[in-house]
Amino acid sequence: MDVTPELVRHLAELSRLELDDAEVERIIPELRSVLAYFERISELDADALEELVRPIFSENVLRADEPAPGLSQQEALALAPEREDGFFKLPRVVEEGR
Repeated sequence: MDVTPELVRHLAELSRLELDDAEVERIIPELRSVLAYFERISELDADALEELVRPIFSENVLRADEPAPGLSQQEALALAPEREDGFFKLPRVVEEGR
């Protein structure tokens, strides 16, 4: 795949990046280098390699997901700076009419 300025501009647009002409020209050799590296990797014969899920052995160290009693409504609201009718009161974040 040949890396052209048009390709770089297209990729930049897809990535929501704004690049000037100097940046486009600077990125072209870098992108060519990355693609050449991937081409070299794809030439390797990996059929004889053993598949690995992880390079090191690790165990799940998370606790079991078991239901436990939570806070009561009164406990949850105890430190709320403002509350109204048993709920947290927050400042409006959406303007009216939108």
